[in-house]
Amino acid sequence: MAWVYILGGVSGRHYIGSTENLDRRIAEHRRGSNHTTHRFGRNIELLAAKEVSSMVVARKLEIALKRKKNPQLAILALNSANLNQ
Repeated sequence: MAWVYILGGVSGRHYIGSTENLDRRIAEHRRGSNHTTHRFGRNIELLAAKEVSSMVVARKLEIALKRKKNPQLAILALNSANLNQ
């Protein structure tokens, strides 16, 4: 199984990613291990997450969400996605 997730920071910025281990990945973001979310500080909030069947499906969904260019639309799409493939 894999996850697609959206994080938000105090700065109002968002991050869309995918992983096989959601808890580990969020902990890495909070430690500042990712240069993109490092500027969020430690106040990173999980805004939405969806479990999918594989990393292939997760990556495709991640790319589709990033193409939306609007984090609020991406959050709505991820929350309403019916992707238990």
